[in-house]
Amino acid sequence: MPHNIVRLSNGLRLIHKEIDSPISHFGVLVNAGTRDETTTQMGLAHFVEHTIFKGTEKRNAYHVLNRMETVGGDLNASTSKEETYFHTSFLSQEYARAVELLSDIFFHSVFPEKELEKEKSVVLEEINYYQDSPAELIFDDFEDLVFRGHPLGKNILGTRDSVKHMTREGILGFIAQNYTLDHIVLASVGNISLKRLVRLCERYFGHNNIPAIERTRNPFDSYHPQYKIVTKKTSQANVMTGNLAYSIKEDKRTPFLLMTNIFGGQGMNSRLNMGIREKYGLAYTIEANYTSFSDVGLFAIYYGSDPQNKDHCLELIQKEMKKMREHKLGTMQLYYAKQQFVGQLNLSYETKLNEMLSIGHSALFFDEVDTVEESLAEICDTTAEDIMEVANEILVPEKFTTLAFTPR
Repeated sequence: MPHNIVRLSNGLRLIHKEIDSPISHFGVLVNAGTRDETTTQMGLAHFVEHTIFKGTEKRNAYHVLNRMETVGGDLNASTSKEETYFHTSFLSQEYARAVELLSDIFFHSVFPEKELEKEKSVVLEEINYYQDSPAELIFDDFEDLVFRGHPLGKNILGTRDSVKHMTREGILGFIAQNYTLDHIVLASVGNISLKRLVRLCERYFGHNNIPAIERTRNPFDSYHPQYKIVTKKTSQANVMTGNLAYSIKEDKRTPFLLMTNIFGGQGMNSRLNMGIREKYGLAYTIEANYTSFSDVGLFAIYYGSDPQNKDHCLELIQKEMKKMREHKLGTMQLYYAKQQFVGQLNLSYETKLNEMLSIGHSALFFDEVDTVEESLAEICDTTAEDIMEVANEILVPEKFTTLAFTPR
């Protein structure tokens, strides 16, 4: 079935894909995240995600959390540098319940002071968890190093001090400034007709007046490669190294996604895994990841190793980068790389929650959604020359920033 994008009577966008399944998924996706905070709001986007479930004008926190759980559903949310998602998965006959609940949460949350104080403690414990997990913490600290002084470098959780000083007024102010008409999409993948879903969304979302406020994000344009070592109470060296890459809207994003998967993706046959873990046994975890934002991207490699092997691993990584830049993929190498990537993409869409979030994300940034077939065609059209070109633009050691956590 194709994706359908419609606008409700108040201008709110709804994207839906009808499927024949006993399980359905519905979400409210907001193009607002950590980078939209001011310097005095660090962690506020994430705190909104936590506290929006703490009671509405007609439900307390207990009733909010139990509304979907009691019928076997799941209610969840997440925050990133640029987005905040609120979503629920449920038996398909519970669509009305799901849409009504998310509408109530989204428009009528009251953020009671007592609940806010309790949730501050929860977030502070979340911060403590990451502080005690160097393999997790280094991802945030690496972004802070790369994007130093820019909102993209802010830790999503905020700081202990910023969390302690969050207020109900601050929450409402952030929502008013960022949860605006052009920055919100309703997304659905489930067993319901578009006509019936539109009726439900008009009933629960369409009557709400959502302001259309202009918002400008400051672009990042001050990157300088750095090398930094930080001592931590840990037995292993944790290292991240990387460079800026392509934004979500750049054409080279698809060949770079494919290159990243070949180089250090989730497959055990990635070049980094084969060349460093399997060949030398120098790391338990070694991976590459690529995050694309609205105006810039970030390519990063993470590995954990014995401290005495830290530099050797980095040398081997740079050796693999050199191969990627200088040796074009052969016909069969390219064929199997594409087959692997296509298979992984299709497997990810087996989880229809992922598909719902994916099409909602596309609607947020592009106001349209490529079909799976169109996405696969882009991958299949990628050439060995395309991959070599992006490798030579991004996999340049002199442009890399490196952060290492080493034992005290």
